Amino acid sequence: MIEHASLSYRRPFRERSFGLARKLMRVNWLFVLCVCALAGVGYAALYSAAGGSPQPYAQSQLIRFCGALVLMICIAMVDIRFIAKLSWPAWIFGILLLIAVMKFGHVGLGAKRWMTVGGVEVQPSELMKLFLAMALGHYFKRATPEQTGNLLFVMPAILAILVPMGLILKEPNLGTAVITGTIGATVMLGAGVRWWWFALVVVVIAVSAPVIYHHLHAYQKARIDIFLNPGSDPLGAGYNIIQSKIALGSGGFFGQGYLHGTQNQLNFLPEKQTDFVFTIVAEEFGFFGSVAVLGLLMMIVALAYYTALSCSHVYGRLVALGIATNFFLYCFVNLSMVMGLIPVGGVPLPLISYGGSALTAVMLGFGVLMSIHVHRDVEFAEPGDF
Repeated sequence: MIEHASLSYRRPFRERSFGLARKLMRVNWLFVLCVCALAGVGYAALYSAAGGSPQPYAQSQLIRFCGALVLMICIAMVDIRFIAKLSWPAWIFGILLLIAVMKFGHVGLGAKRWMTVGGVEVQPSELMKLFLAMALGHYFKRATPEQTGNLLFVMPAILAILVPMGLILKEPNLGTAVITGTIGATVMLGAGVRWWWFALVVVVIAVSAPVIYHHLHAYQKARIDIFLNPGSDPLGAGYNIIQSKIALGSGGFFGQGYLHGTQNQLNFLPEKQTDFVFTIVAEEFGFFGSVAVLGLLMMIVALAYYTALSCSHVYGRLVALGIATNFFLYCFVNLSMVMGLIPVGGVPLPLISYGGSALTAVMLGFGVLMSIHVHRDVEFAEPGDF
């Protein structure tokens, strides 16, 4: 009798499985199309950044994207219940990578954020954001309202956020650490953790701001000072943001024309292929082109949040929420930085900025997101299985 009941309980696990053809049909192809369109914008911007040449940015970025797109579709075909099994091992792997980068990573722009693995440059902090969302989704997938209101139950999740944040801060990489913490907080809020706990943390941080500022690295203090007064060093630390604003304004409504942006083509824009790539779009395509790109970014964000809302299982909802929030924060922080609304923080614009680590991390996250969408109504058979 007990064995029969057990088999009956497991039946949904098997009945909800389906073949490759049906999985491909269930992929959100509108989302995939928007992702490809955004990568196309990135190719055009990087082609212009090189003065009208596919080298050295656009061609290599296109090759990376094509490989990452295949990887995304392959991950989408993997059963989300199998991915759920990997949540905590992935988190542990991410922590090990963050520790390894402190010892074996190479220094770039004054920070140890990258390391070479098998000839491929990896930025572990970018991967950690995805792994954190997966781990927290796994932890809270069967949590009750009573448990999410119990600080002792929530404490392991808080530690799961603080440990990678601490390691990322050691690189140092304040911007990514803040984004990582925000993703963790968003997933916890989605799981039902009391909102006023987070409000209290925000108040404490705000009150402690002068103390926190005192303990920042010199370059981090300089970024804040320049943000408050860019004109204090117009040819030094304030140069980037001043030139960025000039490029944004010079595009007008219709832009100066593709490959005809003066700030871009005359090399007044520093880091134009990475952090400040949006200035190329704004200068050459103007206000209307910028709005079109912003609309494309927001469409991807909206479709990602739709996947979270339409998923029937808690694990998928929470992980999709974390992935969608990560992409939104990428866009919000980069665009705000370029417009001078927040201090410059070295956060790329996803799928448009040049660079392999961020692109790969984003596409891995999108692969998990599509797996959630494809398997949005599967059932997790038993509490002990995952």
